[in-house]
Amino acid sequence: MPSPSLTSVKSCPLKKRIYFLLKLVCFVSSVLVFCEFFIYYVVIFQCRWPDVKGGAHTGNEETSTSVLKAMFLADTHLLGEIKGHWLDKLRREWQMERSFQTALWLLQPDIVFILGDVFDEGKWDSPQAWADDVRRFQKMFKYPVSTELVVIVGNHDIGFHYEMTSYKVHRFEKVFNFTSGKLITRKGTNFVLVNSVAMEGDGCTLCRTAEAKLVALSHRLNCSQQELNHPEKRCSDAEKPPASQPILLQHYPLYRKSDAECSGEDAASPEEKTIPFKEKYDVLSQEASQKGSITPTDFSLHKCFLPHESRVFAIYWAAGALLVVLVLAHFQLLTPPFYFAQRLISKHKAA
Repeated sequence: MPSPSLTSVKSCPLKKRIYFLLKLVCFVSSVLVFCEFFIYYVVIFQCRWPDVKGGAHTGNEETSTSVLKAMFLADTHLLGEIKGHWLDKLRREWQMERSFQTALWLLQPDIVFILGDVFDEGKWDSPQAWADDVRRFQKMFKYPVSTELVVIVGNHDIGFHYEMTSYKVHRFEKVFNFTSGKLITRKGTNFVLVNSVAMEGDGCTLCRTAEAKLVALSHRLNCSQQELNHPEKRCSDAEKPPASQPILLQHYPLYRKSDAECSGEDAASPEEKTIPFKEKYDVLSQEASQKGSITPTDFSLHKCFLPHESRVFAIYWAAGALLVVLVLAHFQLLTPPFYFAQRLISKHKAA
């Protein structure tokens, strides 16, 4: 004798089955679209450009157009052909692309800085692998003409100091138009770009070149700070940028003993905070750190966070469990604790 549930399944009209299947497809599609697309808008929408206390002025009036909106990213670490699994690449790169494109659309920054380690295997890349990495980067981080993208070199892009070669440095410079000691001035704000891997201080050829450019730029910046009515003779022929405190941009942090003084949601755990940093590996050496310093006057900073992957997985698990319950309820196969959902499905069918 067939069970009542099997009889119910066999007697179910074809239209109702198709209708139920369509509802399931819509449910699954909605979850996917939310978790892989709309969730980035929901989270990043909560981020706002902070107000600058001092403001920027033209004459005596503050103007919104004179305030520079700059977004900073770092350590994208696009996986390469050696260590990167295709599925891991697919997942990570989709997340980064959606995060970046959503942030551009919602926040509309004037300029975006990526502070090094763009690639994970740039230091090992063959010419073909490098070309593939660059192609994927340009696809993920495409930007409109209203936004400028500036990329700084990191140790994973060209290798640590002992791995760094002229070939690796030059191919990075060619793709990203990067030069150590380069000055970028936007809306009166000076940004100094530095190849921190070359700040080893051992007199290597690349190190000497980078340090010489930094010294020459330091002279120009110092001259810009001189009073206009009392210029020094040594500054008479120097090309002077706008008189503003420079912001140093590089991959390695300046020297500090540890993360003990760092705080915030993305700070290291209490155990990790006390671990001493290794000079020339985790941070710049004390000597190299003295070659560039920052004393900003008017700026405001706000950290923006991306969706937590654990929450995305939690949504998927909850949606999957609900989907199983709905399917079982539809075919009246639920055990006693789930009879309520089954009765709701039955009432909906009867209606």
